[in-house]
Amino acid sequence: MRNREEDIEVNLTGEETAASEASKSRWFKRIRKGITTSTADKKETPEGLWTKCPSCNHICTSSELKESLFICSKCNFHHRIGSDEYFDILFDEAQFTELFDNIKSKDALNFTDLKNYQKRLDEIHAKTDLKDSMRVAVGKINGEEMVVACMDFEFIGGSLGSVMGEKFSRAVDYCIEHKLPYLVISKSGGARMMESAFSLMQLAKTSGKLSQLSDAKLPFISMLTDPTFGGISASFGMLGDINIAEPGALIGFAGPRVIKETIKKDLPPGFQRSEFLLEHGFLDFIIDRKDLKNKLSEVAYLFKH
Repeated sequence: MRNREEDIEVNLTGEETAASEASKSRWFKRIRKGITTSTADKKETPEGLWTKCPSCNHICTSSELKESLFICSKCNFHHRIGSDEYFDILFDEAQFTELFDNIKSKDALNFTDLKNYQKRLDEIHAKTDLKDSMRVAVGKINGEEMVVACMDFEFIGGSLGSVMGEKFSRAVDYCIEHKLPYLVISKSGGARMMESAFSLMQLAKTSGKLSQLSDAKLPFISMLTDPTFGGISASFGMLGDINIAEPGALIGFAGPRVIKETIKKDLPPGFQRSEFLLEHGFLDFIIDRKDLKNKLSEVAYLFKH
């Protein structure tokens, strides 16, 4: 017969074994949204914490990417950014005054394709807090005051509609009134088809306003970023006193795939990239985003003096 000490030892061993089995069970099971799975117990990684470069697949934290002005530290790929980021990069101490922010797009034609245009606008307004595909601001860049109009690609592909055309035109009037240079940062797929002829009218309207800026002897700097296509490149995008671009930006009228299918020929390497356009005389120079602020202030100073 076993003595009492042996019984106690057996009971303890049994309890330890049961505790060990329960621990293992918890290790291999986790609860997620009410569903029990058999994967390891771990916390979910917060969205937006890491970013992968679409060019070289280098992975870094989003904070590291922001510190490098959204440029890949391995291959110098310039990530697409919006007006918020450009304004922070360009304006001294990120201080600026936004102009004409009370203008908002509306569906004047009751247009419907896959979705009602007004419904599409309402969804984008709620999602992005943007009122249209362009924002205009005035501030100082290394002490040189300048009006900057910047497109946001996330608002219907940065498309040119009535509101963008009106903001562009009012910005020209503001520049003439205050004798300031005008910088436009383009990032667009072209004219907004949901506004039909109203959108196409903006090509002539914006180009005509630039003639007034020229008559006032004020500089217009056109900066083309990835991507700049369609009605933008067919109008004011290529009408700058100085046309500049970011490295590797895709710039043109029709896309490379459409052109290739039309002419039935392979396109030259790097066709429609900013380096190709610089080589063929469409651009004055290419500016790395890290040098952008200093270069723009130098250009503004030279035009003024």
